[in-house]
Order: sequence, then structure tokens, then C-alpha cells
Amino acid sequence: MRSNPSSNTSKKNQIKKMFDSISNKYDYLNGIITFGNHSKWKKEIAEIAKLKTPKKILDVATGTADIAINLSSIKNCRIYGIDISERMIKIAKQKAERQNLYNNISLEIGDAENLKFSNNFFDILTIGFGIRNFIDLDKGLKESYRVLKKSGYIIILETSLPKNIFIKVFYLIFSRVFIPIIGKLFSNNPKAYKYLQESTEKFYSVKDVVKKLSYIGFREIETRSKLFGASTIYVAKK
Repeated sequence: MRSNPSSNTSKKNQIKKMFDSISNKYDYLNGIITFGNHSKWKKEIAEIAKLKTPKKILDVATGTADIAINLSSIKNCRIYGIDISERMIKIAKQKAERQNLYNNISLEIGDAENLKFSNNFFDILTIGFGIRNFIDLDKGLKESYRVLKKSGYIIILETSLPKNIFIKVFYLIFSRVFIPIIGKLFSNNPKAYKYLQESTEKFYSVKDVVKKLSYIGFREIETRSKLFGASTIYVAKK
């Protein structure tokens, strides 16, 4: 069954506006929600990428450029970051400028499901906490596959549900009760954090994400569980 293009555009605009509205507190709230772990995970993504000796990397859904900035430590490598949110990109550029990285990183507004880059352009593509916000996950992953060079890698960091029943119950209580409270206290848009909580619960399981990646054509798929399964890093080869 085909999706309705006008409906997809409307949903995409809603997500754009939502991330625009929480951009100023996004980094701070990410730290609270992940108990400070998201920074370590993003550094791990850069460490994985560094081992592949890339020359060009695209960071999709770059947000405020945390991953892109970590990737900029890789020598002789150009980093590109895109995000659908104009305000996120504005903050990302300010962060890059403060660290004198603007010559190493290109940051601009872009749509993960309609990438402007040519086929086989990047050695690595990274996505941090982004794929569950894709309107059409298959389309977004196909675009990622298209712009990657042969034998290039995709590295994804995304929320997931813990398998252990006791940890899962704790996680669900935290996400359903405390995350909305945190959103109300620190964000101008508490509904955004309710959406982020709900989108995590409704998103594909780790097993199903692996199936999606395999279906698109990726191979040698590896998963790394983080924080007892509350987040997962996926590494796959084209």
C-alpha cells in the first residue's frame, strides 16, 4: 500500500517544527534522558568510523552536530552534516565555529529521505537517534545505501527496548512518567518529549531493524547493545 505524499509532507513538517522548538535544550535534555551516556556512544561511533580510514562521511539527522564534531577528529576526512531542522543546524554551526571546526565540517538543511548527493559518494554514513523519525524508513535507508560507496559503512545509533523484563519495566516507567515531566520542566514543547517517548516504544525491534538493513542490501550487520538495551549501535557494510 502506497503512502500518501501529502500526508507524509505534513508529518515531516510537524517533526521539523517539533525539533525546531526543542533545539535550544536538546543537548542538555539528551544528557538527562540517557544518564549522560549519549556522549560516550557518539564518541564510539567516531572510533568505529576512524578504523575504516574514510575520506568523506555524511552524518544524517545531525541535530546539533555532536556526532559530526566527534567525526572531525579523523584525519584527512571531510564531514558533511544534514538535518531537517533549521534551528538545529543553526546551533550546529555555532558549535562548530566555537571549536574552530567550520573548515572541516559542512552543515546544511537536508532531508534524509531525499539526499542531494550523487551515488557512491560517501565512505561512511552515520545516523544518531534519527531513523525512528523517518516518515518512510525503507526510503531513508535506500537513500543511505545509494550515496554510500561500495564496501562503505552505515553506523546507526537508535533507542531500543531492553529485553530483560525487569529492566524493560523500569525503562517504560522512566520513559512514560519521567521523560514527559522532564520535558515540561525544561522544554518549551513538552509534547515533543511525549512524542519521543512514544516513538521509541512504537519503533521496530532491534531484530526488525537488522531485517530492514538486510532487505535494503546491507551485509555484515553488527549490533552493540547500550545501557542494558535502551539504545543500540548498528554497523553494516554495503
